[in-house]
Amino acid sequence: MKKYIIIVLALMAIACKQNHEEDHAHNPDGSHVGEEIPRLDFTIWTDKTELFVEFPVLIVGQPSKFAAHFTVMDKHQPVREGSATVSLIKGDKGLRATVEAPSSPGIFSPAIQPKEAGNYQLVFELATPEYSDEITIDDITVYANLEEATKALETAEDDGSIPFLKEQAWKIDFQTAPVVKGNIYDIINTSGVWVPSQGSVKSLAAKSNGVVQFKVNNLTQGTVVKQGQLLMSLSSQGLASNNLNTEIANAKANFDQATSEYNRKKELYESKIIPKAEFEKVESNFAITKSNYQSLVSGVSGGSKQIVAPFNGFIKSISVSNGDYVEQGVSLITVGTEQSKVLKSQIAPNYGLTMENVQDIWYQTKDDQWKNVKDAEGSILSISKDVEQKNPLISVFAQVNADIDMPVGSLTPVQIAMGNAIQNTMIPVNALLEDYGNYSVIVQLSGESFERRPVKIGKRNGENVEILNGLQVGEVVVTTGAYQVKMASMSGSTPAHGHEH
Repeated sequence: MKKYIIIVLALMAIACKQNHEEDHAHNPDGSHVGEEIPRLDFTIWTDKTELFVEFPVLIVGQPSKFAAHFTVMDKHQPVREGSATVSLIKGDKGLRATVEAPSSPGIFSPAIQPKEAGNYQLVFELATPEYSDEITIDDITVYANLEEATKALETAEDDGSIPFLKEQAWKIDFQTAPVVKGNIYDIINTSGVWVPSQGSVKSLAAKSNGVVQFKVNNLTQGTVVKQGQLLMSLSSQGLASNNLNTEIANAKANFDQATSEYNRKKELYESKIIPKAEFEKVESNFAITKSNYQSLVSGVSGGSKQIVAPFNGFIKSISVSNGDYVEQGVSLITVGTEQSKVLKSQIAPNYGLTMENVQDIWYQTKDDQWKNVKDAEGSILSISKDVEQKNPLISVFAQVNADIDMPVGSLTPVQIAMGNAIQNTMIPVNALLEDYGNYSVIVQLSGESFERRPVKIGKRNGENVEILNGLQVGEVVVTTGAYQVKMASMSGSTPAHGHEH
């Protein structure tokens, strides 16, 4: 009986030991089974880059692998080439880890194993073929153990934000912009009409008599032409009178004769053999015959006068047909350019608009984007002074020196800024979502977390709109792709990550 009791006690001891070992089983990272290491995430924006980084809380002796998402702010695309270095710095000491390429587009995965507890800086250095950037995160704590870290960090509760992964944003047309404080002007909303500017249209006339020969197949209104491109020629071959070749030959003979006479008289005048008046008469005849000859041979090739495009542009009108006989001075063709136009707007005189208080002019392009006259290397030209009974409006003229892909005579919405500016919060108009007159925006709370927020808007100044309520300077809003984020909020499910966490 005593023997059986000893065996039972031995079995119980073995079972207790096994249970004790199971209760203290460890994960490969050193934590107990069932214990979850808290994770941290940060989102930092610079002028060039957005960094969204996730990593396990830093614990002495435990390696932490970073999922550093780098996004190029321009066009909101992932960084596809380059290296990333993460440094954990305290005073003049620190640890560094570098990865020479992203593990997947936009995502770099360096790892660091802290050696001492304390308060540190995390510094991320990005080097790409196009540019470099450095981003610092202050007040990063390295904990002595997991228990200490767990006590210090409370478990985050669901805040109702909209999840939208970087991998999703990188695959679509997506862009963000910071909420800023800027100049807001009083606005006159009107419309404008595009008219040609001086020098943007040139009519090419016949410089000799001749028969028109088109040198461009299917030359029609709207045909795009390049500066110096041969458009047509004027040939006088076979004409009994007003023959260009005959005129050139005569002009050449007169010029040669005048040149010989000029050289001979010049020697005599310099030797003081003939008076100055006689030499000046010969000199004048030499200059006239030279100019006449050069004018006739200018633009002549193969016996025909060449008509070429004066600048890059397009054909506005053609006044002749192929094979027509024309006389010198007749208009042949008109060439225009989109690179310079005048925007003419009309407003009521009771606004009291003058050159002194007009501050800026915005116009809408063909694709409904607002553009600034001054940003288009243009200027405000003039404001009319008088009104007439038939036209009781004053005209405002602005020069735009940029490609305007809108025909002369077409209309466009216009905003005229006047008076003194006030400083207030503003965002790009493209960030607004409208529902039956109510406005909202998508705010980026962190790299993959968004929120739809109602806002109250004020004055629109071209591509920007004043925000009276709902946003703070420094927040980030989605300007392109807001609709996709909105739809993600309605799906009711959280998308799976495409990268390791």
